[in-house]
Amino acid sequence: MRYSEKADQDTPPKPSLAAVDFDRTPFTLAWEVTRACALKCVHCRAEAQPKRDPRELSTEEGFRLIDRFVEIGGPILIITGGDPMMRPDLFELIRYASDAGLRVAFSPSATSLVTRQRLRKASDAGISRTHISLDGATAESHDSFRQSPGSFRRTMEIMNDLRDLGMSLQIGTTVSRYNLHELDQIADIAARYGAVMFNVFFLVPTGRGSHDDVISPEEHEQVFHWMYDLSKTAPFDVRSTAAQHYRRVVIQRRQQEQAEAARGQGAASTDPADSIYLTGAGYSFADGLGQSAMKGVNDGNGFAFVSHIGDVYPSGFLQLPAGNVRRQSFVDIYRHSPLFRDLRDYSKLKGKCGLCDFRDVCGGSRARAFGVTGDYLESEPYCVYVSPAAREAGVGAPAPPRPAGSPYAPPTARD
Repeated sequence: MRYSEKADQDTPPKPSLAAVDFDRTPFTLAWEVTRACALKCVHCRAEAQPKRDPRELSTEEGFRLIDRFVEIGGPILIITGGDPMMRPDLFELIRYASDAGLRVAFSPSATSLVTRQRLRKASDAGISRTHISLDGATAESHDSFRQSPGSFRRTMEIMNDLRDLGMSLQIGTTVSRYNLHELDQIADIAARYGAVMFNVFFLVPTGRGSHDDVISPEEHEQVFHWMYDLSKTAPFDVRSTAAQHYRRVVIQRRQQEQAEAARGQGAASTDPADSIYLTGAGYSFADGLGQSAMKGVNDGNGFAFVSHIGDVYPSGFLQLPAGNVRRQSFVDIYRHSPLFRDLRDYSKLKGKCGLCDFRDVCGGSRARAFGVTGDYLESEPYCVYVSPAAREAGVGAPAPPRPAGSPYAPPTARD
């Protein structure tokens, strides 16, 4: 039994994605319980601050918000920040959500607040998975990215503690021109520390995230192929965030493999396990329904984000408020706000995304489209694929801002 299987033995099962109606229920929710954080990461979408905001939702307001999460259907809850460890009532909030039946994960920052004792307390309160960020394979690269000397060493210590405590670890890496050349080594570290999930974030130009640090569309494509190859051999699951077009690459590669296998066998495969189903949150499982039945989480479509002051956004990377939970029900905001309804209607997508044959399973990053163009319905600017229908119509996507040049080559995906 691999470590990741052992760590998840007592974890309650995920809700079935196939049964979730995204018009009524998100599959995943992120709640920014605070924006306070001791780090000053160069990519931080929250532009975190050193002290807590006095306008943060109170403990009682947090309990009522969790009640609404249960009412809307019990999605996976990710408690994030800032640094959630800056909230003195963090474990009360985790316990309340866990006792209400929610599957709860959290993403603490790698600071001195994350002690072994507090990790054990989080586990006892009901945390089912801990997300730790690792943005470089060395102290030099990681600490530079995190703008905090000693952050890499602290990250390794926290991952050691999680492993010793038998807690489920997810490692997240934000891909940028700074660490593109280190992805292989970062994946090796994830395997060495027993991560159950390697979550590859693709930079969105929002908050402190800069256009200049985003890798090119061609580099996105190369990293996608690298991720797919990695997913076939790694002892952990591989997930993408803010890269809905990774699903297209997975489908294309899977179709190519099936065609090659069919040629070798003289017949097409009918094994239901040969179909792949992906979500934007990265959860994947097989079914026999085919591409037409696939759907994927996207900003505002199966996903929602609640800020530290109660604003409801389609995601943390698309910080357009659709309402505020102090004045409106979270359920009503998610189901009925014009912004969320727009984002769930893929017939409104513009440019090549609107004509794409992978539109319904992908939809492009709505956050990145907004970050580059100011229009959340525009095409994904960092996707190289143009469908036959878009090509025939002469429709493309907005050209992304290009940095002066990246000094590093992406990892080799395949021969």
